[in-house]
Amino acid sequence: MFDPVVAPPEDAAVAGIVEALGIPGIIDLHVHLLPARLQERVWEQFDTAGPLIGRRWPIRYRWPVPALVEHLRSMRVLAFPTMPYAHRPGMAESLTAHSLGLAAQFPEVLATLTFYPEPGVVDYVGRALVDGARVAKVHLQVGNFDPRLPVLDDVWGLLAEAGVPTVIHAGSGPVPGRFTGVGPISAVLDRHPRLPAVIAHLGAPETSEFLDLLERRPATYLDTTMSFTAFMDRMRPVRSDEVARLRDLEERVLFGSDLPSIPYPYAHAVESLLGTGMGEDWLRAVLWGNARRLLGADS
Repeated sequence: MFDPVVAPPEDAAVAGIVEALGIPGIIDLHVHLLPARLQERVWEQFDTAGPLIGRRWPIRYRWPVPALVEHLRSMRVLAFPTMPYAHRPGMAESLTAHSLGLAAQFPEVLATLTFYPEPGVVDYVGRALVDGARVAKVHLQVGNFDPRLPVLDDVWGLLAEAGVPTVIHAGSGPVPGRFTGVGPISAVLDRHPRLPAVIAHLGAPETSEFLDLLERRPATYLDTTMSFTAFMDRMRPVRSDEVARLRDLEERVLFGSDLPSIPYPYAHAVESLLGTGMGEDWLRAVLWGNARRLLGADS
């Protein structure tokens, strides 16, 4: 069931932050807009602190998709994907179709494809790219598959050739998976170095190892999803040496929120970046400029 749509009062500050930074808005590269039944099953896992969650995680925005889109608009979030991810065969193509439909309905939505190691995966990913998918998403913890599987090699190649930003939950947080950590996805990037891979959640808890990867791979990025927030700091705070490296790698850090499944107001995710002391140029790049360049100037 959806909760009443009552926005946290703190979120009114986000548009003011955008105005003060002198940017047109925010590009949030980590928003989940899933089919209603699937979203409710995902939230059930959060509600029960299921085995892939690992701790109590109250959902702050248990709203239907139109309400989420309208709220993002009100905060001057100008572009965002839908971040579907498949955990078994036969899901990915319909999830991608749902995302393409949302992109046709809401101009801010970046159509997002997902995939799973199964027969026909190259064909349906290719069709999604032709149909306008602009972002890809895979979740190696939930999907529980090895990204190095031969059946996926041509998929990674298609995404690299098309220059499609591919958001990958590859870090071992909140709990490790069989194929999380730097090793598996690093092997993929060895074969496809031009793939614009976006490692979600700063790759936590292996943030330092993923920063090493960025230094070796100029087409690789990190997103800030949940990082620097009080909630994440209780689990795995970003260390001071990692903050310094993130400052040096300014052009390859992208903002992400994880809306709607966050346990705090959206404003906290934005204000937590302000609290890093990185400076306004870094904030402008992370909240707007880097993603705009990665996605294309018309985003």
